[in-house]
Amino acid sequence: MKEYYTMTIAGLKRDLPLCPISDTTQIGAFVIFGDPELTVASAEALVRRCPAHDVLITAESKGIPLIHEMARQMGNERYVLARKSPKLYMRNVFSAEVNSITTDHRQTLYLDGGDAKYMQGKRVVIVDDVISTGESLRALEHLVSEAGGQVVGRMAILAEGDATDREDIIYLEKLPLFNAEGEPLD
Repeated sequence: MKEYYTMTIAGLKRDLPLCPISDTTQIGAFVIFGDPELTVASAEALVRRCPAHDVLITAESKGIPLIHEMARQMGNERYVLARKSPKLYMRNVFSAEVNSITTDHRQTLYLDGGDAKYMQGKRVVIVDDVISTGESLRALEHLVSEAGGQVVGRMAILAEGDATDREDIIYLEKLPLFNAEGEPLD
């Protein structure tokens, strides 16, 4: 049984640990934390394909290093972060629920009222590390809509499962799903 899946992302080879999500299916765990070389290279590749926009948004937490580097490379002064819990400094908070395949329970994403006001009337690009079921996208789209922004793009480093068939997502590489033995299903 295979324990890792090796793939090339933004020109860099990485071994992704295989993790079971059911008795018959595994995913390749992609974690950008702690890998500045991959973060910078992925951001560069996505920036080249990024649609015209006014602001970027991501969900806490794995999208943070990516969106930070994308914003830095584009000279953006600010990006928006949807949090997994409301913080004391947040005011006029609103939320959206999400059910991710990498988490064993429903989560809620929270948006600060000041960030919502900042996005109002603006073109917004959603950024994430991996798009799979689209649940996180739906939650972020809801938050952007509630804030009065307009989603003009959806971007990720990797797409897996049904997300690879979506024409509204810009991504760098397809990440297959795997059977229990670690063989790609695609």
